[in-house]
Amino acid sequence: MIAVVQRVARGAVTVDGEVVGRVGRGFVVLLGVAKGDGANDADYLARRIHELRVFEDGAGKMNLALSDVGGGVLAISQFTLLAGLARGRRPDFIGAAPPEEGRRHFDEFVARLRARGVAVETGRFGASMQVELVNDGPATFVLDTRVLLRATDAASGPADALAPTPAS
Repeated sequence: MIAVVQRVARGAVTVDGEVVGRVGRGFVVLLGVAKGDGANDADYLARRIHELRVFEDGAGKMNLALSDVGGGVLAISQFTLLAGLARGRRPDFIGAAPPEEGRRHFDEFVARLRARGVAVETGRFGASMQVELVNDGPATFVLDTRVLLRATDAASGPADALAPTPAS
């Protein structure tokens, strides 16, 4: 999964002229689900985004997390983050998960953020959306589980270290 995390003063998403989600101070998260992504990716990103200390404290340092500032998340599914742009002038999307898989993992990500106590609003999966935001800083971060989980696995042991244990 790839997440573009934008620290915002506010954000909103509109579908067919109707505002379907909005957030005040917090994050707008654009989330792309790749083929082969799963529950580990959703859980990892939800945890990392929840714990990111990128809000300024009283001394002006990025030292506070979402929960410290009472922030929320506006999560937007965006398969175009998986666009292949290496060849030609037109992007390919062969790396993106099929819509049903993408929706399932996007919903998992949202559920895992909510389970951490984060107020989350979303756009409409698969819809043409207009996203407005006021980037605070600007401060924008990219998290890619294909890179991050590999680095975590290398540091902590076998590649299946984060995999759920099979039920007995």
